[in-house]
Amino acid sequence: MYERLVELIREGIIPDVIRQKACRGELPISLLEKIEILVLLAGDKNEETRNCAFQSLESWPPEELEQVLSDPATPVAVLEFVAYNLTPSRRELGTAMLRNPSLPEEVREWIESTAALFAEAEASEPLEVPLPFSAGEEDKDASPEREAPKKLTVLQRIRAMPAVEKIKTALIGSQEERLILVRDSNRLVARAVLQSAKLSDHEVENYASMHDISEEILRRIVLSRKFIKNYAVIHALVNNPRTPIDVGLPLLHHVIERDLKMLVLNRNVSDVIRNTADKFLRRKKH
Repeated sequence: MYERLVELIREGIIPDVIRQKACRGELPISLLEKIEILVLLAGDKNEETRNCAFQSLESWPPEELEQVLSDPATPVAVLEFVAYNLTPSRRELGTAMLRNPSLPEEVREWIESTAALFAEAEASEPLEVPLPFSAGEEDKDASPEREAPKKLTVLQRIRAMPAVEKIKTALIGSQEERLILVRDSNRLVARAVLQSAKLSDHEVENYASMHDISEEILRRIVLSRKFIKNYAVIHALVNNPRTPIDVGLPLLHHVIERDLKMLVLNRNVSDVIRNTADKFLRRKKH
C-alpha cells in the first residue's frame, strides 16, 4: 500500500480523500511512513496540500518526530527537509537528529552551526533592544483618517523582532525578509541569511553587488565554495567597492578578459583593483 501511495503522489493522481487524510497524517500506515508521506506532500504542486502537510509536520508530537529523526533507517530526504525547514523553529528536533549515526555530515554541520548562532544570540539577547518604529516607515499611501490598526510592513515587523527570532526568519523566511536581514547590524543575523537552505544563486549575486552590506558578509560569500563557483558572484564582488581589497585581488585570477577590461574602466573600485586588472590584461597580451 505504501509504495503504491508514494507512486500516486509523485504522479499527482492521488484521490482527494486520500490526499486530505495523508496531509493530516491520518492514514493507517507506520509512523515513519506517515512522516515520509508528509515530507513528500510538503513539496506538492498544490499549495493547499503543501500548507496542510507542513502544518502537520510542525505540530507533530515531538516524542514521535524525535523517534523518527534519530532512527538510522529514516531516509536522508526526510532528515534534510526537517533540518532545513523545521529545526530553526523546533530546535529539539535538531538535537534528536544529531543522535542519528546516518545523518549526512553536511546536514550535521548545518544543524551545529545554526545552533551555535542561536546560542550566541541568546547569550547576548538582554543587551539588545528592538528598534522603535519611525513615522517614515509607515505606509505612505495609507489615509491619515483611517482608524483601523495599520498592518505592519515587513521591515517594521523585523525591526521589532529579538535577535533569535531574526535568525529563525533568516533561515526559513522569505526572499524579501532575507534581503532585509542580510543588512542587519547584528552580524549573527546577517550570517544566518547565508546559511538559509532557501537562498538562491540570484540572491547571492545580489548580495555580492550590494554597497550597503557588511564586509564580513562579502568575505563569507568568498569563503563558500558553493557561492564562489558562480562566476556572476565573482564578477559582482570584484566590481563592488565594498569588497575588501585582500578579498577582491585573488578573485581577479578568475575574471575573464572582457570583464577585466571593463574593470579597468570602473572608477568606483579601488585603484589597486583597477591597476592589478590592467596588469593581468598586459600579461595576457604577452
